[in-house]
Amino acid sequence: QVQLVESGGGLVQPGGSLRLSCTASGWTYDYYGIGWFRQTPGREREGISCISKKDDATYYTDSVKGRFTISRDITKNTVYLQMNNLKPEDTAVYYCALDKYLYCSSYAFQQPNRYNYWGQGTQVTVSS
Repeated sequence: QVQLVESGGGLVQPGGSLRLSCTASGWTYDYYGIGWFRQTPGREREGISCISKKDDATYYTDSVKGRFTISRDITKNTVYLQMNNLKPEDTAVYYCALDKYLYCSSYAFQQPNRYNYWGQGTQVTVSS
């Protein structure tokens, strides 16, 4: 059974940094696409980044470009989201998810219906 577990959330001041982790288990495919999403109450889940194992392609939504970096550690089956220069508007529950097509799409990576497995989420709060 596929499982995704996020960790690394917390409270940070504006301008600070956090690194989120997404540890995956339970699938036997050679490739994957792992996306990061975030959601605040009353709003739709927003896709912010994605990384493909096959070619290390990475994608970001405009609001996080230059501040967030997605990466992976194949030895640990873990995907990271390094978040720098955090802003209050980055406050949300952050989720990682597995792309059902096993790779990230440059034009569709932000669509939640492209992902079929989700972690439980980790809260990130940016506040002074």
